[in-house]
Amino acid sequence: MTRRHLLNAVVVAAVAFTAGGIASADMSKNVIATFKGQLVITKGELPEGKTEKDTIAKIKAAKLGELKGEMNGDVKTWTFNYAAFLSKTGANALKLEFWKDGKQYAADKSLSNVDPKSSLLTGEISIDADENIDDGKSYTLKLVAGKDSVVATATLVMK
Repeated sequence: MTRRHLLNAVVVAAVAFTAGGIASADMSKNVIATFKGQLVITKGELPEGKTEKDTIAKIKAAKLGELKGEMNGDVKTWTFNYAAFLSKTGANALKLEFWKDGKQYAADKSLSNVDPKSSLLTGEISIDADENIDDGKSYTLKLVAGKDSVVATATLVMK
């Protein structure tokens, strides 16, 4: 196994472990309702404020529209935290799909061990250029339950 393939295997294993550890954050119903159906991409954990209004403002400020990747050997990798404010609960597994320019399917990541009662899921994802992600392109991220039930979305430019 080449070093590159070994590094990719380690990254995939780490993502599988991280995605399997999806947790629900304690957020008020009003904050969750404000972001319902949105996938909020951040550099770190979801911020919380002293009041609901402050929390909403902090989440909006932390939300990323573009994400800078880092070189991992000779492959560019993008790692980010997400908070999915689900429009519909009930699934115990979800799939995060990446759609290039919002139209062309590019890649996906499976999320397991999802709490079917939670309307807020948080976690960390890594994806790289070897998984059909292109530097400088815009992607619509769709969190999908079942076949085609989109429960949260975001748009993100990979830099």
